[in-house]
Amino acid sequence: MKKLAVGILAHVDAGKTTLTEGLLYRGGQLKKLGRVDHRDAFLDTGALERERGITIFSKQARLPLPGAEVTLVDTPGHVDFSSEMERTLQVLDYAVLVVSGTDGVQGHTRTLWRLLEQYRIPAFLFINKMDLPGADRGAVLEQLRTQLGEGCVDFGQPEAALWEQVALCGEEALERYLEQGKLSHRDAAELIRRRRLFPCLFGSALRLEGVDALLEALERDTLAPVYGPDFGARVYKIARDSQGGRLTWLKVTGGTLRVKDLVTNRRAGLPEDRVWSEKVDQIRFYSGEKYRLAEQAPAGSVCAVTGLSRTLPGEGLGAERTAPAPQLEPVLTYQVLLEEGADLHAALDKLRQLQEEDPQLHIVWNRSLRQIHVQLMGEVQLEVLQRLIADRFGLAVSFGPGSIVYRETIAAPVEGVGHYEPLRHYAEVHLLLEPLERGSGLQFAADCPEDRLERGWQRLILTHLEEKEHLGVLTGSPITDLRITLVDGRAHEKHTEGGDFRQATYRAVRQGLMEAESVLLEPWYDFRLEVPQACVGRAMHDLQRMGGRTQPPETGGESVLLTGAAPVAALRDYAREVAAYTRGSGRLLCALRGYEPCREQAAAVRAREYDPLRDLDNPADSIFCAHGAGFSVPWDQVKARMHVDSGLRLGTEEPDGREAEQPARRGGSYAAGAALDQELQAIFERTYGPVKRRPIPPPARPRTESRQEKRSVPSRPEEPEYLLVDGYNIIFAWDELKDAAHASLDAARQLLMDLLSNYQGFRSCVVILVFDAYKVPRATQDVSRYHNIYVVYTKQAETADAYIEKATYELGRHHRVRVATSDGTEQLIILGHGALRLSARAFRAEVEQAGSQMAAILARNNRRERSGTVQAALERAAEEKGDKMKENG
Repeated sequence: MKKLAVGILAHVDAGKTTLTEGLLYRGGQLKKLGRVDHRDAFLDTGALERERGITIFSKQARLPLPGAEVTLVDTPGHVDFSSEMERTLQVLDYAVLVVSGTDGVQGHTRTLWRLLEQYRIPAFLFINKMDLPGADRGAVLEQLRTQLGEGCVDFGQPEAALWEQVALCGEEALERYLEQGKLSHRDAAELIRRRRLFPCLFGSALRLEGVDALLEALERDTLAPVYGPDFGARVYKIARDSQGGRLTWLKVTGGTLRVKDLVTNRRAGLPEDRVWSEKVDQIRFYSGEKYRLAEQAPAGSVCAVTGLSRTLPGEGLGAERTAPAPQLEPVLTYQVLLEEGADLHAALDKLRQLQEEDPQLHIVWNRSLRQIHVQLMGEVQLEVLQRLIADRFGLAVSFGPGSIVYRETIAAPVEGVGHYEPLRHYAEVHLLLEPLERGSGLQFAADCPEDRLERGWQRLILTHLEEKEHLGVLTGSPITDLRITLVDGRAHEKHTEGGDFRQATYRAVRQGLMEAESVLLEPWYDFRLEVPQACVGRAMHDLQRMGGRTQPPETGGESVLLTGAAPVAALRDYAREVAAYTRGSGRLLCALRGYEPCREQAAAVRAREYDPLRDLDNPADSIFCAHGAGFSVPWDQVKARMHVDSGLRLGTEEPDGREAEQPARRGGSYAAGAALDQELQAIFERTYGPVKRRPIPPPARPRTESRQEKRSVPSRPEEPEYLLVDGYNIIFAWDELKDAAHASLDAARQLLMDLLSNYQGFRSCVVILVFDAYKVPRATQDVSRYHNIYVVYTKQAETADAYIEKATYELGRHHRVRVATSDGTEQLIILGHGALRLSARAFRAEVEQAGSQMAAILARNNRRERSGTVQAALERAAEEKGDKMKENG
């Protein structure tokens, strides 16, 4: 028999809890119907839930059907408890979305629909309250198809029309329908599973109309999930039972969970200090407040277990992966105010128990101000939390004035760098931070060659990026809508440990944010405002003053409906104003829309008074080592000291890279170049040991030799000098070549080859120009001669760095070798092989100097040719004149 976890979702007041009661009653699990207004609903078991008539915590109930064993999960409908609802989505196989037939699709309905789409959950729609005046079946169905999707099909219509519409939801179904003239419920179930078809059932939960049809559809038109043989489970909630015992709510997604089994959260990339293994003491299957104990839970089961003390919502156990971060987040933050004399730290420990159950509370301890802050969705959740703290912990708390939960992002790409090198530690990280479109969240990736940094270290860096909530530098708010890509890094064979990369990674993110142009984001609501016609002018004026966007008003009877979007900061207290100026006849409903750039960023930043340089928990500076001790380098100076050049040129740096970040080393003087060579050599020797250079013999003393001696002793040919040029490094370091590369990389390569041909003709050295294979894919290495230089295209998967390293090692034993590059890693390798470095800036100066000297020589030659031509002409004229004089004489 198939096991299904089915969630019931709805906007507030749509009748979700009433529908859940009806399903349990018609399924034989309840002897009598409970009602929200009677405060006896089966799943609203908490005192607060019964007092307020709303669902605050998700609940489970067993619903056995003839062909399926269903675990029914009732979720909160109020927007303030959306995080509790979203956590249940991680374990659902199907969902029933309840829509009010009189209200239709509302803002929170669209939010729920987006979440179902994101979590890829197949959905049935139950349109409730169709017995009330104003409920129009055709109008609601058209609204569903327009706002939610064409796959919304009325399952209460005659079969002929039904199968025709079902066939339009998939190409294969349409072909089968055209061939056979009919479809089966198995075809419909497959379309539902693939989220192509969304059955719509109409009725009234209070009158039990349409409830049986929904039960039949859940049994008939669903497919059993496929589970693997290895144990896996997804944690979706942490709670306490009536005795205060810790309960871990989970769904088994593979294998079987048994009592006394040892479970673990171990997975690839998770640091060892966060890995745990614990035994399961009890397995409980709940239905409302009651539960039954079991010895095992097969795949597909939703249950609560005891004995696990370190689980977290969203965590994967065994073979199951951890869920992505929730999409719905709190938008308001409040300071928790305790009674005078209360122990702050004891209260903080108790409040963190609540954060275990609801991670979106974000309990924050402000160490400098000695304040506790909590993040919430709205005023209703605030009141519930205050009551919950009093009931569970006996603490009387109040809350300070709420403020907005901001987010931060950046306006343009930037490279962030972090270095961590106290004594006997070493790690360096280079990250590319790029802005994404609104609502994208944070994305992490790696684009770093493994010959630069091993795969294991790269995975560790990605883990460190994901494990921490990184804060922006404007207000200390979390960052969002960014892609952070690892582009380069370095480890030490002996001295690097995992914690070193954690420090370097955190510092790289922070350093990039300090350098970037930051953008403050504020939350916005989608709103639905109903007011009497006499109050429309006041309402529209208020919304315009708030900076909101409003759709054209919709008139219905004596009231007017305004829909649109506005900042949370403006709407958070507006419901009270609406109730006042409409004398209680107006209604404001809000649903979180997302984040948009803050209208008054400067004022918001000033109000927060956040100083990023004083945030010791989020440093942007880097740690370097000198003379056996670590020292801190400020964030705005670290790029000049980095040991690796990632090659990123993002417009904020001069085109030849490292020299632009080192003002003290600019210029082509020999002293500056020698100082840099000495520093690089010191880094190399500190890491790899002394450099062994080939001795250079002293010049021979001149002496006079006889003609016979010169014949008997053969002259020794002068050793040629080799110049290796890192092609793409130079192209993207010189402005004229980089501009040419934007239009055509082939043109840039050709231009560089011509420049080096002229340079070689003047310098008479052996020039080897090396290009990476990844730009021109080749199965084997290709070496060709272009006029008087050699051009090398490395074989596929071999970098120019690797080729130059090998060539420097081979040639450097017998010849003088120079390498033109600004790559920091290559510079170290060059020094290790006894060769000489030539930065992109210095090499450009050499090429320009050679060009100038060649131009001067050509000019002199041209002048000589011209003067010789004139002299010859004068001599010819004189001869002709002499001949004529002789003839005349």
